[in-house]
Amino acid sequence: MDKNYSHTTVLLHEAVDGLAIKPDGVYIDGTFGRGGHSQLILERLGEKGKLLAIDRDPQAAKSAEKLSSDARFEFYYQNFASVAPLLSSINLMGKIDGILLDLGVSSPQLDEAERGFSFMHDGPLDMRMDPNSGMSAAEWLAVAEVDEIRQVLKEYGEEKFATRIARAIVEIRETTRIERTAQLAKIVADACPVKDKFKHPATRSFQAIRIYINNELKELSETLQVTPDILASNGRLSVISFHSLEDRIVKRFIKKKTKGDDFPRGLPVRQSELNQEFRTIGKAVKASKDEVAVNPRSRSAVLRVAERI
Repeated sequence: MDKNYSHTTVLLHEAVDGLAIKPDGVYIDGTFGRGGHSQLILERLGEKGKLLAIDRDPQAAKSAEKLSSDARFEFYYQNFASVAPLLSSINLMGKIDGILLDLGVSSPQLDEAERGFSFMHDGPLDMRMDPNSGMSAAEWLAVAEVDEIRQVLKEYGEEKFATRIARAIVEIRETTRIERTAQLAKIVADACPVKDKFKHPATRSFQAIRIYINNELKELSETLQVTPDILASNGRLSVISFHSLEDRIVKRFIKKKTKGDDFPRGLPVRQSELNQEFRTIGKAVKASKDEVAVNPRSRSAVLRVAERI
């Protein structure tokens, strides 16, 4: 089965290995996508094992139907940030043996022009993970003030020409509705006085707007905060990030939870009094050269794993 999805699912084996699957364990794939990680988790589970998969993308929900005949598998069409209420409702809080999060936008989402995620394919300027909920990128850009757009581009895209781009968007929308990805990509490119020959000038802006529209960083932070309550003792957290903003949040969270409570330097405190909730498992893992050669989108992926104490 691996041959069918190992070339498209980033850090497939590394992320699932990080969960240290127990045959009779209960696991969560918080970002089902097209099911690569879920399929491998199910391969490693025994008859009494259980996998809960979550995704807010309707196409992911459709892909999950192929696993519906497996009694060990349950799919929930929702945002992973709502995982705690879900587990409370089915009496599984504190009983999860592992949770996997594969963050960001998936390859199918990028490749489908109608979803509006990519500047490489012209399509409606949408960018919503769940196209049935919330404000689209086009709707937001039609009403956002210059300062708001600038702040989003700067904070979520680390775009150094954020002010120029924001002003260009607001100026052009006064005469033309910005409704297509190709339109936005051109506006951004024209507004950038200096081009990076290794990166499309719209890369950071599209990333920033997508993160904002989907509230990705806030939802990641909120989800991480509840993982100590979700996981059972020795339960694993396995997270794949694709850009520095995500990875920074994950790295700082794990560092804080492995360090425990802050005490004044020099104060004699026993290890047991630190209230440490996690231990780090190994070092950060990046895609191998072979994987990057097959799937260039994996080059920015970083996997971090921690275990509940």
